[in-house]
This record gives sequence, structure tokens and C-alpha cells, in this order.
Amino acid sequence: MIEYSRNKDLYITLNREDNFSDRLTFFLLHFAFFLKNFKNEKNKVLLQEIYDFNFRQIELSIREIGYGDQSINKKMKDYVNLLHSIISEIHFWDKIDKSEKIKKFSIFLHDFDKIDNIVEYFDDFNIKISKKNLNSF
Repeated sequence: MIEYSRNKDLYITLNREDNFSDRLTFFLLHFAFFLKNFKNEKNKVLLQEIYDFNFRQIELSIREIGYGDQSINKKMKDYVNLLHSIISEIHFWDKIDKSEKIKKFSIFLHDFDKIDNIVEYFDDFNIKISKKNLNSF
């Protein structure tokens, strides 16, 4: 998912230089679609392990940047809440039209001009991962 999040095409319409927060937002968008597609009773334990691992890695990355312990706790809470907000917004992704998808992504991608391109990218990404099984990741 890190590779997907580094796709330069995602950042073309950003009105400034990308930063850690932008890259993390795209990672969380990818991760939300990943969780949405593979969530079921059979995968429950493995998805929880993946979830925990990802947030441990995010915390380590924040520590490497140099944030203090209090800042890290606040940032981690913000990022966990962001992921859950994204999951909530994309829950019915396959049943909503493009304009509604653009509205939903606008919540998370404030400094981007052409969110419709990003919506198309995530439509394709959603289809792509829905055709795979969890073990392929």
C-alpha cells in the first residue's frame, strides 16, 4: 500500500508540495479500501494484526520525524479517527455516483483541485483489489 500511496499521479493536482500528512492520507485511503474489501469473519484476526502493525509503523514514523510523546498520542488519535472516518465514508462506495464520491473525498483532500481524477483512481483500485484475495497481499 505504500507503493500505491507513492503514485505521483495522485499528487498532480495538489496546490503545494506534498508532505507527510498528504502521503499518510493517501495511505489511509488505500488501507480503508483494503479493509473494506477483505473484511469478513474468516479474515478478522489477520486484518486486526495488519491494522495493529500499520499503526505501530505510523507511530514509529512519527517518532522518527521528532514529535514528542504528547504530540505522538494526539497525532495517533487523529490518524486513527481519520481512518475510521474514511471507512465510514466509503462504506457504500459501490452504490454511490461519482459526484457523491467527489464530495466524500473532498472531506479528506482539501488542497487538491481535481478530485474527480483521484476518485477514478480509487474506483479502479477498488475493482483491482476486489479481484484478489487477502493472501495475495
